Amino acid sequence: MTDVGQPVALVTGGAQRIGAEICRCLHQRGYRILIHYRHSEAAAGQLCAELNTQRPQSAATIAADMTSMEDVQTLAEQALGVWQRVDVLVNNASTFYPTAVGEASEADWDALMGSNLKGPFFLSQALAPALQEQGGCIINLVDIYAKNPLPSHSVYCMAKAGVAMMTQSLALELAPAIRVNGVSPGNILWPDHASAYWEQEKKELAARVPLQREGEAGDIANTVAFLVVDAPYITGQILAVDGGRSLAI
Repeated sequence: MTDVGQPVALVTGGAQRIGAEICRCLHQRGYRILIHYRHSEAAAGQLCAELNTQRPQSAATIAADMTSMEDVQTLAEQALGVWQRVDVLVNNASTFYPTAVGEASEADWDALMGSNLKGPFFLSQALAPALQEQGGCIINLVDIYAKNPLPSHSVYCMAKAGVAMMTQSLALELAPAIRVNGVSPGNILWPDHASAYWEQEKKELAARVPLQREGEAGDIANTVAFLVVDAPYITGQILAVDGGRSLAI
């Protein structure tokens, strides 16, 4: 293995989209990266190879289902087993799909609450001793819809609202050793599943966002890196990275 003193960041859902960009950004800032994935094994492996090409033995992958308590505990143990430390936990993994009232099932509740709220909480709890030892931090990915509900996505919105409160609660309880902050993206990447709602959102974006443009995954990743590296006196805060959209809703 490489220098045991080099810090380690675990990024859940790190194989693709915003998670992958967070991995790249923290890697550029000198972190070794643990890329968590559930189904995206090929993408995780490709990203891991990319990072290891840039700096040998600086990235590894770990598979886990964030809705499974057993998997979450195993993820924490495996993460600590790679380089015997975790300095940063980025709770990015998320499930997102509509659950219209009258159609939502218990399985939907378990999937959305599990991946967005339950898994991140228990992973944070499991890694808290290691993070405390390193004077580390936790970054939670929230969502603009934690405050402004999205039609037909009530369970997802409730889960993300829980993540916002989790951020503040953990910041209070884990201080002073561990800082806990959140990043709340606006429309950075459109959902993979197409719908009439999202097509309308694209059309109205320029009128609704003061900066009159979409954000990029790098905007989120750079904010995460700022909170991790450059903000030692910030905790319990949720930074909206949305081009000002939260002002206009």
